[in-house]
Amino acid sequence: IGCAGALSGLGFAGWGTRRCRLREAALRDEEERLRVTRAEVEKTRAEALLEARDSAESLRRRAEDELRDRRAELQRLEERLIAREDSLEQRAATLERRDADALTFERSLHERAAALAEAEAEGQRELERRAELTAAEARELVLQQAEGAAREHADRLARKLEDEVRREAERRARRILALAIERCAVDHVTETSVAVVPLSGDDVKGRIIGREGRNIRCFEQLTGVDLVIDDTPEAVVISAFDPLRRELARMALELLVADGRIHPTRIEEVVGKCRAELGQQIHELGEQAAREADVAGLAPELLTCLGRLHFRTSYGQNVLRHSVEVAHLVGLMAAELGADERVARRAGLLHDIGKTADSGAGPHALGGTDLARAHGESPEVCEAIGAHHGEVEAAGEAAALVLAADAVSAARPGARRDSLEHYVQRLERLESLAAEFPGVERVYAMQAGRELRVLVRPNEVSDDEALALAKGIAGRIETELAYPGQIKVTVIREHRAVEYAN
Repeated sequence: IGCAGALSGLGFAGWGTRRCRLREAALRDEEERLRVTRAEVEKTRAEALLEARDSAESLRRRAEDELRDRRAELQRLEERLIAREDSLEQRAATLERRDADALTFERSLHERAAALAEAEAEGQRELERRAELTAAEARELVLQQAEGAAREHADRLARKLEDEVRREAERRARRILALAIERCAVDHVTETSVAVVPLSGDDVKGRIIGREGRNIRCFEQLTGVDLVIDDTPEAVVISAFDPLRRELARMALELLVADGRIHPTRIEEVVGKCRAELGQQIHELGEQAAREADVAGLAPELLTCLGRLHFRTSYGQNVLRHSVEVAHLVGLMAAELGADERVARRAGLLHDIGKTADSGAGPHALGGTDLARAHGESPEVCEAIGAHHGEVEAAGEAAALVLAADAVSAARPGARRDSLEHYVQRLERLESLAAEFPGVERVYAMQAGRELRVLVRPNEVSDDEALALAKGIAGRIETELAYPGQIKVTVIREHRAVEYAN
């Protein structure tokens, strides 16, 4: 047992010794690694310091180069500024010399002017002393003597010539006008403001009105007329002050009644078709009037304007018939006087063409002049158109003849009536006033001017703005127009959504 214990103690001692050796070896290895690491760190540090020194040196050299370049640039700029300053100083010196010379020259001029004025005054005083009159008195005396003699002679001569010219002009004018009136005979037709469309039966009136009145409302909005459907058997009355609208409504209503299909879509289609047919009819009326007046070569636009005159009246007289009559009268008078008959007839036919001008601004004579000039009419014709109411001075023969023929045609017994013209002018002014507001598409005066229907563009005027627009129009009517009773202003805003199913 003792031996075993001794051996066991020796074994534990050897194991401890080995552990100590292993631990020492590990410590040596660790110290070696630390030494190597320190060496590498020192090496890396040395390299970093060297690289930093190189970079700093490079930056320093670069900064020195840049500073040197900037100093050189500043030196160049300074030299340029010095040179420019020298140049400006030289220019300033030159200007100062010129100013001094100019002042010297100006003083010399003033001295010369003063000397001349003094010499002139001295000469005038000497002249007045010798004539015993001042310059103003002498001038006034000479002028009075010359004026008196000239006026006396001119008065005698003017009275003599005026008497001779008046007697001769009156004699020739009476003869020419008498011949022209005798050779020109025309009819005078009084226009009305209503048209009657016959119906096949009273049941058609219900279809014209439509469910809840939608057909008649659509028809009146598209044509701008009033349909009067009363107890008159088998008839519908179309009321409108504008003959063009009345004729368009009559044509459309007759087609709708004959077709039998009366609904808003069909009404729009028929009204559009009739509007195109009416335009063609207007052009044909213009061509017919030109042929009747023996006037050729008119522009198509002027022929259309002439055709529109068929649907206008002036104090109850049809304007197209009046224009044709004036053309005949002017042509006859030009033939008697030996003037240019072709130009005279042309000017007479076109003298009221401005009544169809779209602008509607200013006298129709001036508007007609602009319209004729825009379509290539001669200066003589344009002058006659502008002078037939005195807006332009009548310098040529054609202008004077048109002025006389227009007065003769209007002065025929029963040719004109005043009340209808004033009524139409009031309604046209009412419509034009409302059309001046923004967003307004069409305006119709209804019920003999007691109602104004205003159609607006829905994309420009909202529902709230429509109310404000109606109030604004009513306010301007109250301020600017004189009218009996009251006028109802109705603003209509319609928005449609259309889609197609394929």
